[in-house]
Amino acid sequence: MLSNICKRGFSEERLDKIPEPKIKRDEKGWYIVSISEGVKVHIGEYYSFLEKLWDRTVPLYQDVQKKIADTPEDSMEAKAFYRSRKLMLEIVLATIKKFYTTNDSLGVFMTPWCFGTVVLEKVEQVRDKIKKGETVKHDVGDYPYYVVKYIEETHRKSLLDLFDFPQKAFSMRWQYSELLKRYSKTLTNITTSLQSVLLMVRSYTS
Repeated sequence: MLSNICKRGFSEERLDKIPEPKIKRDEKGWYIVSISEGVKVHIGEYYSFLEKLWDRTVPLYQDVQKKIADTPEDSMEAKAFYRSRKLMLEIVLATIKKFYTTNDSLGVFMTPWCFGTVVLEKVEQVRDKIKKGETVKHDVGDYPYYVVKYIEETHRKSLLDLFDFPQKAFSMRWQYSELLKRYSKTLTNITTSLQSVLLMVRSYTS
């Protein structure tokens, strides 16, 4: 289990010390209103979701490792298929662990669907790097073309099946990205305004 490997980034004790309005509490426990979706995300439920997803992913990862080891080297397409599968599962596990242990940002709390789109985009970013011939930390073997081919053919369905999501779960991904861009732009505008005020104050006091 994930909880046996690492600790939650935000324990109950720590959540008790975070002042409102950053987080709030209702009958189901601590929650935040997520930045990207504007909906309630209960922190305890979110951590439980990550733990269950971890437990579902680990056996699949172990199985695909065995299949890679048992597949002859001359079966290059079969080997590439298993490597593409292993790559996706590695990204899922790494993302779960990172979000589970993060202790410096409440931005890691989001709905399962939003988390799924984060993983989807990470897989596609790695795929694009392989396409460009860039180095990635994943094992793509001697035939990265086939690994990319199988990622493109299977990654959406594989992730939907793993997360047990309906097809429409990934249709919101660009909306999430756009909202995050707007939020980032707002923060940039605020920072720029503050810098202008500071410069004005300094010019009067100098």
